[in-house]
Amino acid sequence: MAENIELRKAGLKVTLPRVKIMQILESCEPRHMSAEDVYKTLLDAGEDVGLATVYRVLTQFEAAGLVIRHNFDGGHAVFELDDGEHHDHIVCVDSGEVFEFYDEEIEKRQHKIVTDMGYEMVDHNLVLYVKKKS
Repeated sequence: MAENIELRKAGLKVTLPRVKIMQILESCEPRHMSAEDVYKTLLDAGEDVGLATVYRVLTQFEAAGLVIRHNFDGGHAVFELDDGEHHDHIVCVDSGEVFEFYDEEIEKRQHKIVTDMGYEMVDHNLVLYVKKKS
């Protein structure tokens, strides 16, 4: 039911594929999923939704501000629900896993650097690419 309200608020018609995809994004672990991950989850649940539909719905969700698309280096696009909370990302270059983090000191330092240069920060995106120590 909550999915229906979110879709309507975003100006989207409530359809079964949209509701199913929204449910997956709300309950998924990990929080960042590719279109192929969403499609596989739908298949595993016995849902009859095509990959093209998944791509189309995710693009519509992005345009409506429901999800954020990330294009991390070395991988395909992943999507996460836009909860309005800022966070940064760590991407494992070996596994492709994406982790979220927030560090107040890093945020303060970035703002100070921008201010010291005579600018005002409008937005930013910090991605750390990592691999397990040997």
